[in-house]
Amino acid sequence: MGLLIRWAINAIGLLIAAGMVSGIELEGWESTLLTAALFGLVNAFIRPFVMLMSCLLQVLTLGLFTLIVNTGMLGLTAWAAGQVGLAFRVDGVRAAFLGALVISLVSFTLTRFSPSPRRGR
Repeated sequence: MGLLIRWAINAIGLLIAAGMVSGIELEGWESTLLTAALFGLVNAFIRPFVMLMSCLLQVLTLGLFTLIVNTGMLGLTAWAAGQVGLAFRVDGVRAAFLGALVISLVSFTLTRFSPSPRRGR
């Protein structure tokens, strides 16, 4: 159940980012759901390694380097989506940065209000 909630949160975050940030395009429900799954896979398998490798930068910047890592993960997702033919595009670093910021805020907010067995709800 938690995986489905996480997938839905990613999809909502991507939709909101596409609606708010010029330079991010996402078309259709199928593409949204598949891109959200791809984004979840990138964050589950690649992001932890990148966070570990950038540990010193995380400490030196008091965690602000996480925004750069999130920007990279969104850019990587856009690149991978293009390789498999999904209708998701991010035009440039500025759009990726703003999109990652929007997705992070949406994800943080929705995760706080979602039921989670870890928090005892």
